[in-house]
Amino acid sequence: MLTIHCGQNHLKESKRAVNSLRDIVDDDDDDLEKVSWSGDPVGSKCRSTPSYSLSDTGVKNYAPELRRPKAEYKDYSSDWSPKDTVRRMQRGKVCSLERFRSLQDKLVLLDEAVAGHDGNIITAVKILFQELEVRQVALCHLIHFLKETSEQKLLLDLLRFLDRTEEVALSQYREHLNIQDVEKRREFLKGCIGLPFSAEDTSHVQDHYTLLERQIIIEANDRHLETAGQSEIFRKYPRKASILNMPLVTTLFYSCFYHYTEAEGTFSSPTNLKKTFKIPDKQYVLTALAARAKLRAWNDVDALFTTKNWLGYTKKKAPIGFHRVVEILQRNNAPVQVLQEYVRLVEDVETQLNLATKYKCHDVVIDTYRDLKDRIQLAAYRCKVERGSAEEEKIDSILNNTQIRWKN
Repeated sequence: MLTIHCGQNHLKESKRAVNSLRDIVDDDDDDLEKVSWSGDPVGSKCRSTPSYSLSDTGVKNYAPELRRPKAEYKDYSSDWSPKDTVRRMQRGKVCSLERFRSLQDKLVLLDEAVAGHDGNIITAVKILFQELEVRQVALCHLIHFLKETSEQKLLLDLLRFLDRTEEVALSQYREHLNIQDVEKRREFLKGCIGLPFSAEDTSHVQDHYTLLERQIIIEANDRHLETAGQSEIFRKYPRKASILNMPLVTTLFYSCFYHYTEAEGTFSSPTNLKKTFKIPDKQYVLTALAARAKLRAWNDVDALFTTKNWLGYTKKKAPIGFHRVVEILQRNNAPVQVLQEYVRLVEDVETQLNLATKYKCHDVVIDTYRDLKDRIQLAAYRCKVERGSAEEEKIDSILNNTQIRWKN
């Protein structure tokens, strides 16, 4: 009889815990008077609630009221701490959870319940998660809150319970941001490769690991060259920062700046990076152009856009548009002679004129107005060049050419 009585007491404690914690996930229960363990309403009011049951049918199906008047018991208090509240629940006392309204308060209460290692409370927490699962808006807010407050362990436990394997993997992957030691970070990323990501995310994580591994090799080699003074470019342009943990585009710029002429077989070669990480042509050209222009390596810039057909003829071609090439060159203080060459390659005449005027590429402006046979605009532009300059003489020569049939 004693054993049966103890079993009944433990079961009643579980019921009280479940009914008390239900208020954590559902504050909108003003119409609820009593709820039995099976979930059926007791009393005159009705409410649709989930059904919770146990295999032991020898116990009376009864749970205490969620809310009771203060006068009905003497030791009621609205100021219990989360820890005290959980202790009272463990002793079978009735506790109002009304005051734990904010998400943060509820999480503190939940933490205390878990810390108490009480089977009844843990059962209630499990049911709480099930309740959250059908309340998607509340669940999304809870997950967002846990991410914002870096409650990583609780977040992972919740996501695992909900069987959100991809989100668990992503949350674990983000932990690399907290690892400062580069070797430990590399090993951590290597361990993340086998996690259940989506196909796209798996590729991203693999690339991240490969990039960091590559950066470690490049950094060690370049630090040695810089310290030993064995490389002219490092002597002339000392490194301002380490390449470790930098984004892919930054790594490509670094490679184009310090290792542009290296063979594809080396880890630090720009073409090797392009091939390994499948960098699009536009991104590669933009990055290489910015790096070589910063070094004022105009021959490299020229070679970047020079293509040769099967007959051996060469022509200039830019996957990013020559108007962008001009803008990047100008930002890197390219001489007018270099700018003019690329301004002429802009196909749209209006854009070409605007760029030539803006960057004082006088020869381009003069030649364009001549080709357009626009005498008025050419004469007006004469006022914008220096008196006695070669540009003024060129304009006068064109204006006095009787063989040109002007349109105005």
